[in-house]
Amino acid sequence: MDIEQWNQVVREWIDKTAQQLRQLPIEQIYVAVGVLVLTFVFFLLISLFKRSKSDTIVLAGLSGSGKTVLFYQLRDGSAHQGTVTSMDPNEGNFVLHSESSKKGKIKPVRVVDVPGHSRLRPKLDEYLPQAAGLIFVVDALDFLPNCRAAAEYLYEILTKATVVKKKVPVIIVCNKTDKVTAHTKEFIRKQLEKEIDKLRASRTAISAADMSTEYALGVAGETFTFSQCHNKVSVGESSGITGDISQVEQFIREHVRP
Repeated sequence: MDIEQWNQVVREWIDKTAQQLRQLPIEQIYVAVGVLVLTFVFFLLISLFKRSKSDTIVLAGLSGSGKTVLFYQLRDGSAHQGTVTSMDPNEGNFVLHSESSKKGKIKPVRVVDVPGHSRLRPKLDEYLPQAAGLIFVVDALDFLPNCRAAAEYLYEILTKATVVKKKVPVIIVCNKTDKVTAHTKEFIRKQLEKEIDKLRASRTAISAADMSTEYALGVAGETFTFSQCHNKVSVGESSGITGDISQVEQFIREHVRP
């Protein structure tokens, strides 16, 4: 069938449809148009919702905790030993290495490794608005000397307006647990809760003006636990060097569906 014949078929179909519409009561035409408009709006909203759902996972924590090693394990399946402490965010959009051999379409994840140096932490605020989840990495081997600093950084994150309003899920990943002398995740969780409880008490003396970007943490009059947070906070384990990062990958896929 050539183009001219197709044009003729289309014209006949249009004429026939127009004739049928003229025979219908005007009320039925209005109803039909209304249904079409509502259907269009419905599918448009679904499309916008799917498009707006975040695919960004943020890695945060103190310098030396192993964030960058985890980033490379997620991307390449390699520890990249010898990598120096990052001074700029490592950022990539990729399919998790453990899923690279799977068949079918796998949704890539945008992973951002934010430097842990105190002067560079403000960069975190650039990525939190897009975060589907945050991985806070703690050095389980050298935890006690850094417990206070880690708790302060975590407190700062958990009281940020963006994290509270969006209820950004957080997992505290106790890294380097392959080492015999590493602390357990239960011990680390309890110590962080104790330190944050102390921070809560001291922050009550800060003026309302200084706390304009913070939200209160925990329940007044009760000892702090992570279960009191506005968002979900869980604790997991990993070993960036050996590649045991299954709990990290599980957290990512809970919040960025494949």
